[in-house]
Amino acid sequence: MAPPEMWSHVVGFSIFPHIGGFLGWFFNRNSVPTWYENLKKPAWCPPNQMFPIAWTLLYTGMGFGSFLIWKDVGGFNSNAIIPLGLFGAQLALNWAWPPLFFGIHNLRLALLDILCLDGLVVATMYSWYPINKLATMLMVPYLAWLAMATCLTYIIWMDNPGKKPRKKQ
Repeated sequence: MAPPEMWSHVVGFSIFPHIGGFLGWFFNRNSVPTWYENLKKPAWCPPNQMFPIAWTLLYTGMGFGSFLIWKDVGGFNSNAIIPLGLFGAQLALNWAWPPLFFGIHNLRLALLDILCLDGLVVATMYSWYPINKLATMLMVPYLAWLAMATCLTYIIWMDNPGKKPRKKQ
């Protein structure tokens, strides 16, 4: 049986990505029933109820994957800089997307963010593969969801040319 401190690490790493996800939802939740619902979206856009379920699973999977990497490289040391640094960078871009899209309604900047995010997720997976293949595989559903979200962001941006970014007041 794993020691108790190992379980606290598993839980901590698995919960960590949810922090930014929750804050993104909390601060931008009022834009969904108002601004977002009025956007032109493709027929294949997932229903709003699907997003919290998907993100709960994706954040937990990627968080657990980061735990596996941390454990296999021996903690926070020089071996962790690239794989966990890339993970942190992609997570920061992930957390930045909701305020760009829902908060300031800047579809173009949200698209740029998610395109960079896609690249960082691929780089993260590439850096993780030699360390832990299961951790890498835990990122595959996330990358698939991001591919859909990237296409969705692009189409919404193209189909809603009159939706200008919200100006500061």
